[in-house]
Amino acid sequence: MATTARRAPAKRPAIPQLSWRSPQPAPLVLVSGPEDVCAERATAAIRDYLKAEDPSLEVTDVRADDYAAGTLLSVTSPSLFGEPRLVRVTGVEKCSDAFLNEALAYLEAPQEGATVVLRHTGASVRGKKLLDAVRAGTGGGVEVPCPAVKRDSDRFDFAAGEFSTAKRRIAPVALRTLVSAFADDLTELAAACQQLIADVPGDITEQIVERYYGGRVETSAFTVADTAIAGRYGDALVALRHALASGADPVPLVAAIASKLRTMARVAGQREPAAALAARLGMKDWQVDRARRDLSGWSDATLGMAIQAAARADADVKGASRDPVFALERLVTVIATKAPFGG
Repeated sequence: MATTARRAPAKRPAIPQLSWRSPQPAPLVLVSGPEDVCAERATAAIRDYLKAEDPSLEVTDVRADDYAAGTLLSVTSPSLFGEPRLVRVTGVEKCSDAFLNEALAYLEAPQEGATVVLRHTGASVRGKKLLDAVRAGTGGGVEVPCPAVKRDSDRFDFAAGEFSTAKRRIAPVALRTLVSAFADDLTELAAACQQLIADVPGDITEQIVERYYGGRVETSAFTVADTAIAGRYGDALVALRHALASGADPVPLVAAIASKLRTMARVAGQREPAAALAARLGMKDWQVDRARRDLSGWSDATLGMAIQAAARADADVKGASRDPVFALERLVTVIATKAPFGG
């Protein structure tokens, strides 16, 4: 009897995996992944933690791609007065051979009182031998993963975490408006959250977000999608033209509209409570609630027509048509009027 080969389970790192919001120092700290905002926060938190323990902390920055032999051992070695040392190493994904060899040797005998933070973006496999050694537990390290934040729900969680960490309250609608306004740039979203936290003394409302970032909100892809889905044809065309005039790329505009339509299709006809449905579909409660509100006035036929129009527009803005602006206007027309274009 033939047997089916079983795939070996993925090997888990032997070292602790820590949240970038609450990292802890260790002799070796591997900050991995492409999201620089999260990586910078993690590194800053480690510095602040060590600084609070001992204000005499010595901080040194080292570039792994422009590395002078002997630097790592020099900056981690105890000084005359024995101050703690923090060494922040960037560019490990493009490290030189000299750094790689010395870092591997350092793992075998880390210096007492030194914390070495290795930043690897994952942009290449360069330094993999070093990463494997750290993850195997050599050197007594920990890892702080900083995976890419791509989905709308991930950005929502990121922004919610900014306010939660600061012990500040923001209205759910205000939070969603803020995330929609900075859907394409996590760095700008993080800066916007911190500005509101610093400037606004009380709870943060939708009106406050619109006062600060109304221009961004008005031209966001999700504003175009929301107004079209709500049947506000004139407002949707105005929002679309504002977005294009401000330099918005047609491709993510279509993607945002298509994403909302797909979410509506997944929720349509489902009678479960929002929390149960969200858990089953891998969504957030607020996404289910919003999709159900968006479905008002829609039928299976009109929703299917809109999804087909979005698929056509997606192909058009990616090269199938010479006029991506017309493709977008046609899509908005179909969605807002719930009728075939020109019908």
